[in-house]
Amino acid sequence: MKVIVSRSGGLAGLRVTWDVQVDEQPDAAAWVQFLQELPWDEAEDTTPAPDRFVYRIRCAPHEVVLAEPQVHGAWRDLIDRVRAASER
Repeated sequence: MKVIVSRSGGLAGLRVTWDVQVDEQPDAAAWVQFLQELPWDEAEDTTPAPDRFVYRIRCAPHEVVLAEPQVHGAWRDLIDRVRAASER
């Protein structure tokens, strides 16, 4: 299972992508449980604000697009975890 987080927008409009292969993580079971508990179906579509980031999070069969103000709680935790695992 792969999780891909892309961040685009901001002042420079650059896209940055982080990804993690969950099965290769030492705590894979914790990752799977965390991913299953995310509110995938509750994420609301919003119009991105100028000069703000937009996050696209993909983990088949799920995909959400979140404007920067929506990135809090479990979504912020997921983005931080994927980014940290990707940079190892």
